Amino acid sequence: MKIAMIASEVVPFAKTGGLADVAGALPLALEYCGHEVIVIMPRYKCITDSKFKINRVSHDISSSVMGKGIKAYFIENNAYFNRDGLYGNKNGDYKDNLDRFAFFCRRAIDLLKEINFCADIVHLHDWQNSLIPVYLKNTYPDKSFYKNMKCVLTIHNIGYQGIFGKEEFGKLGLNWNIFDINGLEFYGKVNLLKGGIVFSDYINTVSPTYAREIQTKESGFGLDGLLRERKDVLSGILNGLDYSVWDPSADRFIMQNFSGETLEDKVFDKEDLQKTCGLPVNKDIPVLGIVSRLAEQKGFDILAESLNKLCKMDLQLVILGTGDLKYHQILKHAAEKYPKTISLSLRFDDPLAHKIYAGSDIFLMPSKYEPCGLGQMISLRYGTIPLVFKTGGLADTINSKNGFVFSDYSKEELLKSVHKALLVFTDKARWMSLVTGAMKYNFSWKASADKYIKLYAKAKTG
Repeated sequence: MKIAMIASEVVPFAKTGGLADVAGALPLALEYCGHEVIVIMPRYKCITDSKFKINRVSHDISSSVMGKGIKAYFIENNAYFNRDGLYGNKNGDYKDNLDRFAFFCRRAIDLLKEINFCADIVHLHDWQNSLIPVYLKNTYPDKSFYKNMKCVLTIHNIGYQGIFGKEEFGKLGLNWNIFDINGLEFYGKVNLLKGGIVFSDYINTVSPTYAREIQTKESGFGLDGLLRERKDVLSGILNGLDYSVWDPSADRFIMQNFSGETLEDKVFDKEDLQKTCGLPVNKDIPVLGIVSRLAEQKGFDILAESLNKLCKMDLQLVILGTGDLKYHQILKHAAEKYPKTISLSLRFDDPLAHKIYAGSDIFLMPSKYEPCGLGQMISLRYGTIPLVFKTGGLADTINSKNGFVFSDYSKEELLKSVHKALLVFTDKARWMSLVTGAMKYNFSWKASADKYIKLYAKAKTG
């Protein structure tokens, strides 16, 4: 099949979150399976000739190569994309995001014809690309080049929908009859993700459980009714993990490489983590690691409420991430109060993230909702046992055989689960059995790609 992967961020070129990981890894897995893939994304300020080998295609299109031969095309527009942030800055979202991504969607569609890539599947991601099926079904319906293209939309987080004022609808170049309850209208505003859901041929999200959750009033963010209407073409495919990046036997960022056969060497990474973070070095104290955006969605409301009791337990807590100022302040205060228990790093630090996955005993991920999550998959690979709330992709990947799960979202249940994990940690034989089993789990992109290929085939023939 010929697949056009269109995304607003793609690893290794630009990233703010998990969307970029998927849009970067899935094409490589599809190429490995024998499919012809191209990638289209904006050319942001961070995509420079000094970082990547860039070739000029036309006056506003450049390209690079991913994998063995995947062409990644960059759509250029300095007024829209030559900025430090992808979607916004410290003051919030850019005010012209509708203009920026409407332009990107139209230019991406035209580019397909310019390079004569007659895609079987146009695979889109989140609200930033959701206008593509809207345009294809409403402004390109009679153009023979596009008539057989099928659109698959992946929703990475339904909490982000691309909602804009009604007065901006005219900028889209669409007939006003699409601005209604069966189109892009959403409580009097323009909802780009809704348009993608309405006009895409198939819709999927990043885990089976999350696909069910977003059809409920509690987790659908106002689109649950529409998703229930389209449930016959809605599915959930778990994201994969790039094991070439996350491999403790070859990780260049950690002190001591190890594998399932040399688990005894993990203790050197724990010692290195404790030293790096300024915590007392003691292999018998369980280290709980967190690598996360510091936000309520990620469970920091109940974690903040639990900090004083957690710090009275026999443990160490290593936290890496940035996020809401509220949680920065709460965590800084706690780290000052418990300097021998909490290490806090309020920054993005990839080498330290690797050290945390390798050197921790338990990986804490109490997210209120988590469409997929990669942290729990990474921690399993490193023999670090996940402790999670039962939601979304966490529910699909973690159970009593490979981690600790609580199903009532409250500080009391979080504390109970931590206490239970600490008790198991003191039983060395039981803990070693848990760690050994955890490292055998495989969430490779190959398995996920196979499911996407089946989805593409259904979309193509359906």
